[in-house]
Amino acid sequence: MKMLVVFEKTGPHRFLGHLDLQRAMQRALRRSGLPVTYSQGFNPHLQLSFAAPLSVGIAGLREVMEVPLAASITPATFVRRLNDTLPEGMKAQAAVLQEDSVQKAMARMAAATYTLKPETDFDRLAAAVPGFLARESIPFMKKGKAGEREENLRPLIYNLMVKEDHLMAVLATSSQGTARADQLLSSLCEYAGVDLPRCDITRTALLDDSFVPLEGA
Repeated sequence: MKMLVVFEKTGPHRFLGHLDLQRAMQRALRRSGLPVTYSQGFNPHLQLSFAAPLSVGIAGLREVMEVPLAASITPATFVRRLNDTLPEGMKAQAAVLQEDSVQKAMARMAAATYTLKPETDFDRLAAAVPGFLARESIPFMKKGKAGEREENLRPLIYNLMVKEDHLMAVLATSSQGTARADQLLSSLCEYAGVDLPRCDITRTALLDDSFVPLEGA
C-alpha cells in the first residue's frame, strides 16, 4: 500500500528547493513515527515520490507526494500525525490510501493550474491575453544539457483566463512538454510591451490528462 498525500508549501517555505523539500518531508515523517517504508541497505532512507518539482519562489497549494507504507493506517490519522511534525508553511491537506498497482502520480500528471498576480501593469497584461492566445507560435529559449534551443510555448498553454485581480493559467506538465508559469509571464509581458513585474505565482492544482486533480483521479 501507499499513501498519496496532498500538501501545501507556502510562506517562506516557497523558497525551498526540491531537494530541501524532500529532506524536510523525510525529517517530518521520521519524527511522526508513521509506518513508512525505508530502502534496504547500509544507509536506509525514505522512499518518497513527488508528482512534480516546484520552482523556487512559487507557492503550492495542492502539491502531491506518494509515501510507501509498511503497515495500514487511515488517511485521517496519517494527515494528523504528519501535520504534528511539519513546519509552519507546510501542511498536509488530504490523503488517499492506494494500492501499489495504481500508476504513480508523476506518470499520470499532464497539467497544472496556476494563479499569477503581477504587482504592476495588470490591466495592460489582461488586455493583451486574447491576442496573445491567438498566436500560432510563442517562441521561447529552453535550456537543456545540450545547450539552449528554441521551442514553441503556445501548444503548452491549455488555458489563460483573466480574473478580477489575477491571471489563471492551465499549463502542460508532462514528459511530452512542460510550460513554466514564469515563462508564460515573460512571454506575455514581451507581447504586451511591458517590463517584467514582480509577481506572486501559486500552483493551485496538479491534473491528469482528463484535467481531474491527481488526488481525485
